[in-house]
This record gives sequence, structure tokens and C-alpha cells, in this order.
Amino acid sequence: MAEDTARRLQARPIPVPKAAPPASTQTTLLVIALVVATLYLGSDILVPIALAVLLTFVLAPIVSRLERLRLGRIPSVLAVVVLVFAGIAGFGMVVGGQIADLANNLPTYQKNVHDKLDSLRSRAASAGSGGVVQQATEAFRDLKQGLEQVTGETAPAAPANALPAPGAAREPVPVRIEQDGDALTIISDVLGPAMAPVATAGMVLVFTIFMLLQREDLRDRLIRLAGSGDLSRTTEAMNDAGERVSRYLLMQCVVNVTYGLPIGVGLWLIGVPNPLLWGLLSTVLRFIPFLGPAIAAAFPILLSFAVDGGWTLPLLCIALFVAVELFSNNVVEPWLYGSATGLSSLAIIVAAVFWTTLWGPVGLLLATPLTVCLVVLGRHVPQLHFLEVMLGDRPVLPDEAKLYQRLLARDPIEAMEIAEEKMSKGGLVEAGHGLLIPTLSLAEQDRQRNRLNPEGRQAVAEGMVALLDEMMEASPPAAEDTPLVLCIGARNDLDEAAAALLGHMLRPRGLRADVLPCETVSVRSIAALAPTGVSAVVLSYLNPSALSHARRLVRRLRLHFGPNVPILLCLWSAHPEADAPEQATTQTTADRVATSLTGAVTQLEELGVLAAVEPEKAPQA
Repeated sequence: MAEDTARRLQARPIPVPKAAPPASTQTTLLVIALVVATLYLGSDILVPIALAVLLTFVLAPIVSRLERLRLGRIPSVLAVVVLVFAGIAGFGMVVGGQIADLANNLPTYQKNVHDKLDSLRSRAASAGSGGVVQQATEAFRDLKQGLEQVTGETAPAAPANALPAPGAAREPVPVRIEQDGDALTIISDVLGPAMAPVATAGMVLVFTIFMLLQREDLRDRLIRLAGSGDLSRTTEAMNDAGERVSRYLLMQCVVNVTYGLPIGVGLWLIGVPNPLLWGLLSTVLRFIPFLGPAIAAAFPILLSFAVDGGWTLPLLCIALFVAVELFSNNVVEPWLYGSATGLSSLAIIVAAVFWTTLWGPVGLLLATPLTVCLVVLGRHVPQLHFLEVMLGDRPVLPDEAKLYQRLLARDPIEAMEIAEEKMSKGGLVEAGHGLLIPTLSLAEQDRQRNRLNPEGRQAVAEGMVALLDEMMEASPPAAEDTPLVLCIGARNDLDEAAAALLGHMLRPRGLRADVLPCETVSVRSIAALAPTGVSAVVLSYLNPSALSHARRLVRRLRLHFGPNVPILLCLWSAHPEADAPEQATTQTTADRVATSLTGAVTQLEELGVLAAVEPEKAPQA
């Protein structure tokens, strides 16, 4: 139940926050530039701190569990840190031993490589492509030699023992005095590059220990800096970030192990040397998004090419990596991850490029956790809301806004896809309640604010009617003796589109539903309507506050059709629990008022126009 609730919350569109105080563009750009410059220039200090924070997220639950076993804070932290770094050291020793063994065996694979290259060369020559390449190469070589002879760039080289001509000036011979450097210089030149990773690892170790020992104090200080005036929001943001990062790292470890173990076993079964090395590297390199699996697969595939005299082993190796990768991407990761990170695929790629540019390979490793923290900040801090919009995986527009935009763009294909997806979940009634009526309401609101021109209003109305015609299957025409309901768009073509939606719902129930535009019930045109044979009149309004117009129109319809024809007033955008239905009934003298499609059908049933249909016998839209 909790997983379903979390999944539904994750699928909701991003809510639009209240407008924050405007900030100048220059100030925003300056702040971003200062932050990026600080991250780049302070990488020597910030990278160990980021790695320590990452390890703290992973190790804090283990330390807390040991503390609950009454082991004590300091012993728990030291035990966990020592075990982790001992495991890392053991991993490095195993990988180093495997690499040394591989290096010793590489000369034995040299003959197979030469044989394969000769085989490829002979096959290309027999196919004719090798001759073309060879002729092109010789042509370019001849052209280069001709140009050098014309320009005089190549001169015959003088013999090494040739004496200078009499009277010719002798060129001075440069004399270079070399001094042996002292021992400290030699040590620094040799050991300097090797000591940098060791120093970084030492800093990470120290930072991790102190962060685990003082994690509550660091949390309180972070809350004080982030905003002690809003403890609820700050606590929610910190919990959200901690849960997302910890869950991502845990799931990533599980995914990597389930990826590296089949790779190692598979390579051992097909006969690739050093399968333990490639299995371990596949497990570790998969922490690097996108590039890690490709790098992990490249080495054993090249090695299988060198080991086997034929092509069976390389093909088996490639098939193994492809099969495991497909299984991991399509089965394991969707099952374990779910909504663990909340990042879009494009955000992961952009984050990987950005952090790698700033911090190198370590930035590639830290890209996803750091970007998760940025998305959490964007979710809980209104000023940083753009981060969630740019990097998050939640839809940025609700379905009704997307459908409205596609109708404005006159794109019926994507509009149909959006409507069909909604309709597949709950039928026409659900699609009408949750998508089609809200879409028309958005258009009506823009019209009232003078943000929708007549061309755009026409595009939305015509697109909605065409969409309804495509969604609903053609039903047989109703008999002449069936009740006739007039569905009238009260004020404009948007109201007419809403009336057409109701008409599509009534026809499968055995009614004749004619949709009429607002012009047919004007003062000059209403006389053309037949005053008899009408069972009910339904007025469609997307503007629930147009009661004065509705009162005049109801009075006009009463005079034309008589008092025995019931009139149903549909205020589609009115809230069903508000006072609008009661006020509308009183002010407009309509027989009934409805605010939803289901309510309109119910009111027609109560008026006796539409026979009640059992839910299990209702036709499926």
C-alpha cells in the first residue's frame, strides 16, 4: 500500500509554487558563476568532503544498528570504517594480482592477434575493398612526394662524416651541463603523482570518521543554516534527500552485484582468462552512469579477441554482455529502483557531463547523488523550484494542460495519444471528468482573461470535437420514437464542445442527442427550432458565473418549448460542493443543475428522460 501511494505521488505533476520575489537576471547569473567557480577551484577540498558525505549516507544506518546493540558510538564507527576500508584494500589487492597475472600472459596472446589481423587483411583484399584502400594510400603517398620535390622541402641529407667546406663557418656546438638532483627532488618527482590518491583517501577517511561521530551535531548545524524558522520544511527536505540518496546507493550496489556476478561466472564458463578480474571491474565500473558498462565490457571482449584463434569466443563474450545488460536494464533496475532518485534520463546525462568537467572521474561517480540533492532542494525551496523542473522526472504539466497545448498547436496525433491513455484507464466518463472537461475549462479561463484569440478558441473547439469523433465508435442511429435531448453550447464553441461530450455519453444509452451551437437559440434564430418532440434541453456552460446569461436563455427556452420540457443547466467548472448549484437553480429557474458528466446523467434519469442503466449493463465507451 505504501509503495502504491508513493508511486501515485511520484506520478503527479509538479505543483506550481507561489511566485517568489523577483530577482534580477544579472544577480542570478553571478551567483551561479560564483558557485561553479568555487566548485572548480576548491575541488581539492570539496571532492574528499563529497566522497565522505557519500560514505556517511551509506554507513550511517549500519553504525546506528551497531549502536542499538550497545556497542558504543566510537567503537561502532571505527569498526564499520575499518571493515569498509579493509574491504576496499582487499579489493585493490585482488584486482592488482589479477592484473599482474594478465600482464604475464599477454605475450602469449600476441600470435593470435597477428593471425586475426592477417586474416582480416586477406579477406578484405579478396573482397576487393583492400585493393581500393591500398591504391588510394599509394596515390596519396606519390602526391605527397611530388609536392615535396616541387617546393624543395626535402633536401638530400649530408653524410654523417662529411667535413665542412674550406672557409665555411663552423656551427657552435651547444654545451649542456647536467647536475644530479638531490634525493628529495627525485623522491618528489617519482612519488608525487602516486601520493595524491593516497592523500585524498586519507582525507576521505578522516572526514568520514568525524561525520559519523558527529552526524547529529552536523544535522543540527545544517538545519540552523538552512532555515531554523521553518523546521517542518527543512526536516522534510533533509529526510527526503537522505532517503533518496541512501536508497539509490543501496539499490545501485544490488544492481551492480547482480550484474558483475553473472558476468564473472559467464566469462569463466566460456573460457575468458581472469574472469574474477572482469567480474569485479564490471561491478565497480557500473557505478559510473552510461560509460561504466561500456568500459567494463571493452576489456574482456578485446582479451577474448586475443586469446581465441577463431571468432567463437569474442562472439560469445559479446552475447554475454548484451544479454546481461538487457536483463539488468529491463528487469532488475525497474524492479529495484522504482522512483528511487526522481531524476530524468536527460538530467543524469547532463549531470554526468557537468560534474565530470568540474571534478574529473570522481565527479562522474558523484554525479547522480549530488544531482539528487539538487532536485530535493528544488522541490522544497521555492527559489530553487527550477531545479526540479529541469532535472526531476515528475511530469511538469498536467494531462489537461498538455492536451490543451496540443489542441492549440493543431496536433491531433499527440492529442489522441494523451486522450486514449486516459481513456484506457477508466473509459469515457473518467476521461471526461479528469481530462476533457478540464482541458476546455483551461481554454475558457484563457478566453475570459483575453489570452485566447478567436483562432485559438476555434482550434481547441474543433480539435476537441474531432477528438471525440475519433474516440467514440460509430453507433447505430436511434429510432424516431426515442427521446430527443438538445445539448446546446450556451455562449461559444467551447461550450458546444462540452455539449458534444455529453451527447457522446447519452447516445449509447438509447437517446437521440443533437448538439446545437449557441447561434441556434439566439433571439433571431430560436424560432427555427421545432417546438415539439423535444424531451429535454441541456445547456452547457464552462463559465459557472454566467448566471445572468443563463437566466435569460432559460426564460427564452421556456417561452419557445413550453413549461413541460425540462431544462438541465450544466455548469462544468463549478465545484459540486459549492453553493453554485443551489444559487443557479434559484436564479435561473432551471429544473435541475449539474456540475459533472455523471451528475448530468443522474439528473436526466431523475427527470424521467433517461431510463436508469445498471452499471454492469452500461455500454462500454
